[in-house]
Amino acid sequence: MGHDLKGQRVLVTGGAGFVGSNLVRRLVAEGAEITILDDFFTGRMENLRDIDTADYRLVRGSVTDSGLVRQLVSQVEWVFHLAARNIIASTRNPYEDFQTNIGGTLNILLAARDFHPQRVLYTSSVSVYGNPRYLPINEDDCISLLTPYAVSKFSGEGYCQAFYESYGLPVVVVRYSNVYGPWQDPQNPYCGVVAKFMGKAQKGLLLEIHGDGEQTRDFTFMEDAVEATILAAVSPKSAGEVFNIGTGVEANVNTLARLVSDLYGLELKPVYIDRRDIDNIRRRVVNIEKVRRILRWVPRVTLAEGLLRTKQWLQAVGP
Repeated sequence: MGHDLKGQRVLVTGGAGFVGSNLVRRLVAEGAEITILDDFFTGRMENLRDIDTADYRLVRGSVTDSGLVRQLVSQVEWVFHLAARNIIASTRNPYEDFQTNIGGTLNILLAARDFHPQRVLYTSSVSVYGNPRYLPINEDDCISLLTPYAVSKFSGEGYCQAFYESYGLPVVVVRYSNVYGPWQDPQNPYCGVVAKFMGKAQKGLLLEIHGDGEQTRDFTFMEDAVEATILAAVSPKSAGEVFNIGTGVEANVNTLARLVSDLYGLELKPVYIDRRDIDNIRRRVVNIEKVRRILRWVPRVTLAEGLLRTKQWLQAVGP
């Protein structure tokens, strides 16, 4: 499905990361001229190994470098801002989180204000909702900031809204919900629960569950998330909007463990261990009616199918 990005100059911050590299693959297929900015805190060159180096320009650097950000934003027509410290790193070092997630986002927006790209897309997280009062969660529901990561991602959203209202900057925000799939490295200490489970199951190891496993999440397959991201970026209806990107299906971690165990033909004998500081969300599932209505996007991949496709990718890339 084309989105009129052929020949368009695009900047992807965090483009060597899990989500970013998958977005780059899709943009390559769209025929875009891509620049990647990544400081390789969690990004890896291995995430780009199947992409022809002629299809993108890689700049090693950080969004905290305002001069570099200005230079790169001045050269493109579209900005996909994915660079961030993730929730685990943010909790360990809130100051770096502030510098990267808030300061880096402000650098992107200031440059965009001055150089006028067609659109800036900012990736946020459903972490900003905390423990919701009602389910499923709507975009305009109460915000509850329980981690430094949630604070910084919501601050970035606030700056996006302010730049849209104050300067007419065409920005759009997507809030991802537990994205998983190919190129999420199980060995990465910052990876999500799906990658951790798949990595252990692949080795025949027992799955470790933090807490009682009854906590729920809305697991979103990478391919669906990338499709929604591009639609949000290019739609003339999306400027100034915030969209939940999820499936609208609630699944608990015990169910996830069973699905992964079944996929690998393992007996389900999970090990229950202490919850972590970041494990403070009991239930989560998002309402995706807004993105369906405005962007005509609906997720296509079920959790069972997404896990199968992730397993197939892991088998293809080897240990």
